[in-house]
Amino acid sequence: MYSITKTIITLGALVAPSLAFSGEMTWYQPGLGACGQTNTASDAVVAMSSPDQDGHCGQTVSISYGGKTVTATVVDKCPGCSATSIDASPAVFQQLASLDAGRVQITWEYA
Repeated sequence: MYSITKTIITLGALVAPSLAFSGEMTWYQPGLGACGQTNTASDAVVAMSSPDQDGHCGQTVSISYGGKTVTATVVDKCPGCSATSIDASPAVFQQLASLDAGRVQITWEYA
């Protein structure tokens, strides 16, 4: 019985809860990003504020808006973005909203 309890405690420590963030999403034309790779408007990529991006190059995020969810890869910093806001490539933005919207309120999480 002791070993079962110990295993459950150990497994519980390995499962972290998912943290969702709220912020604004804008769009930009990707190029050479802060993570060292070059991307285009058709790539599913995002730039994040420096605190959110630091240490997350190459990590995937799930972004939700209007009942839709899309995944994208962190490839750049967005110096003009406030904390928890994302600058998305046109390919990502258009899957959730029209480019004409320019700025929408989203929720997102590291995938």
